Amino acid sequence: MQNLVYFLYDKAYINLTNACTNACRFCVRDIKEDVVGSKLWLDDKEVRALDVIEQIENNKEKILKSGEIVFCGYGEPLTKFEDVIEISKYIKKSMPKVKIRINTNGHGNFIAKKNIVPILAPLIDSISISLNAQNEEIYNAISKPKFEGAYNEMLKFAKLCTEEKIDTTLSIVTNYKPELYKIDVFECENIAKNIGAKFKNREWIENGY
Repeated sequence: MQNLVYFLYDKAYINLTNACTNACRFCVRDIKEDVVGSKLWLDDKEVRALDVIEQIENNKEKILKSGEIVFCGYGEPLTKFEDVIEISKYIKKSMPKVKIRINTNGHGNFIAKKNIVPILAPLIDSISISLNAQNEEIYNAISKPKFEGAYNEMLKFAKLCTEEKIDTTLSIVTNYKPELYKIDVFECENIAKNIGAKFKNREWIENGY
């Protein structure tokens, strides 16, 4: 059985896909194939929203206890935007007190070729977007995006999220090879503040958690 729902420190997560538009140098999936024993590499072609919903049902008591479920696995969840919507609707209907968060690289609109933020807004409670750097040059060096203009796409997506009144956080990872990647924490925090988002600085940990 593929691990589509897993738990870390009693928090619930959805591992929907391994597809991603970035290949971040610090990504834990390049270091290990599991998170606390749950192998997160998938055969994406076999994963459907109904499969995720089934695993949510099987773990309903633990999820209710957690109080929040996060779209965050070994890939970018918004590459499967329609599945995210279907799953989120199910959670809202069956477990209305459970908060829904998406951890994303902010490329959802580029992937969908449309503005998906107004569709997400009524269904999710918060969103965490990987800012990763204070400018495009450093972002590209760290995130290794698979298309041009990825940094600006991410910033535009973040701005749309704040405009839709989604609880939005921009995040960076510091202390990953600091001799190579000069992350300006102060400037990154200003970027977040200027678009009306919160800011989170996570120090790099080798196994990711």
